[in-house]
Amino acid sequence: MKVRIRFSKLGKIRWTSHRDVARMWERAFRRLQLPLAYSEGFSPRPKVSFGLALPTGHESQAEYLDVEFAPGAEIDIEELLPRLSPALPQGVDATGAVAIEPGTPSLQEAVTLSTWRFAAVWPDRSPGRGATLVASLLEAPELVVPRFRKGEEVLEDVRPGILSLRVLGDEEIPSDYLSEGAVAPGNGGLTDGLWLEADLAAQPRSLRPTDVVRALGPEASERYVRRLNQWISRDGARWEPVAALPDATDAPQAFGRAS
Repeated sequence: MKVRIRFSKLGKIRWTSHRDVARMWERAFRRLQLPLAYSEGFSPRPKVSFGLALPTGHESQAEYLDVEFAPGAEIDIEELLPRLSPALPQGVDATGAVAIEPGTPSLQEAVTLSTWRFAAVWPDRSPGRGATLVASLLEAPELVVPRFRKGEEVLEDVRPGILSLRVLGDEEIPSDYLSEGAVAPGNGGLTDGLWLEADLAAQPRSLRPTDVVRALGPEASERYVRRLNQWISRDGARWEPVAALPDATDAPQAFGRAS
């Protein structure tokens, strides 16, 4: 039996690495004494696989992992989900879970794009400066920026991977968006930039908000990055790998435990 789990990573926990988050989940499974399946060999490992890596320092409302249970194990998903969050560190909450069929494509294979919300800021605070740069970016036929691959810097055209990009209005920034209580009125206290929302491709190479901000110019920098969704494209429509439960969408325990 395989189960796909959705979880959030909000607050101070965003400064932990992808590898550390994997260790957190393995410890949580051990703490709950779940009957996981293990690999063979000299050093068996639990059969847990994660989706797209989240850059350190970024938050997410939509992270995913697949976990395989031992043959014959009977798992009640409705009972499993509420047990997971209390076994995890502050700021990580399990918000959804479903059983998946054998042969289901892995998360790395299936997810085709992610939706991100972030702030882009500039030293130049001239009125309309940011909006002009965003408009120029969308009109550009190509956007060549430096990216790092296997430790080496390469130049790459990221324009095909920017599927959509728009400037958010003040009313579209949730009151709990900024982590650790740093909520400000209006546009989140931004006097030197813009709140943006973007759909960025995950295949053939994964694009991140950092790449978009680099394309906006060498003086631009990013703040308050959060992944809102990961999507599987199927039959011309988008599907979430696992939908969050209605009462878990905002990960109610995450901010309480992260404070």
